[in-house]
Amino acid sequence: MAHIIVVGNEKGGAGKSTVSMHVATALARMGHNIGALDLDLRQKTMGRYITNRMKSLESEGMDLPTPRYLELPEIDPDTLQPGENIYDHRLSAAVAELEPGSDFILIDCPGSHTRLSQVAHSLADTLITPLNDSFVDFDLLAHTDTTGEKIQGPSVYSEMVWNARQLRAQAGLPPIDWVVLRNRLGAQQMVNKAKMEKALERLSKRIGFRVAPGFNERVIFRELFNRGMTLLDLKEAGVKQLNISNIAARQELRDLIKSLNLPGVSVTF
Repeated sequence: MAHIIVVGNEKGGAGKSTVSMHVATALARMGHNIGALDLDLRQKTMGRYITNRMKSLESEGMDLPTPRYLELPEIDPDTLQPGENIYDHRLSAAVAELEPGSDFILIDCPGSHTRLSQVAHSLADTLITPLNDSFVDFDLLAHTDTTGEKIQGPSVYSEMVWNARQLRAQAGLPPIDWVVLRNRLGAQQMVNKAKMEKALERLSKRIGFRVAPGFNERVIFRELFNRGMTLLDLKEAGVKQLNISNIAARQELRDLIKSLNLPGVSVTF
């Protein structure tokens, strides 16, 4: 049975698709069979990333491990029973098609609350929530007082994850392993950065997630998108010598994969 990884955050700009593509491709390059779904039916950034990759591989004569990307299938509304949701059926059909040949299925969720995202969270064995290092984004998880030090209560997103956990428990499924990534970090050590670290540590104990390192802000991610490449494909993409930033970014990806503690995964890059 495939292990389902969901990358979710109801706020845009946190780097969900970048994280999704790098996690999926890293696992593929380590020999695992990866299925991929993009639930942002409007922008489809993850889907575009993989499409760009396939075009690059074809045009440049390369053969690189690539996740198997699937569009959500269309469902005939006339086949639904009263009260059934068409998006539930589209998602379950896609997962059912990918599952037999996949070790992992990675689902990239939109930066907004949708029915698809809600259902996907309940399917997650591992939930990755990339979070920009600011209290604007921290508010996605919990509300704080004006000092940013006292947590006043969970946010609507945290409550959605709680509901997903309840649904899994009722179905007799293992609990979600929720991992919050401190993503797009700046290089400078600032007071706000230290406050964020402490606030996340307190909140993690309160609502049950693990904090893991994500990616620093780097230009290389934007440069790789059009070719569908990742940090692990730089040599094949024509980069003869990695610079310090490239090497640091690969280490960040290595640390990220290790921190996920995925079953059967030994980091080999």
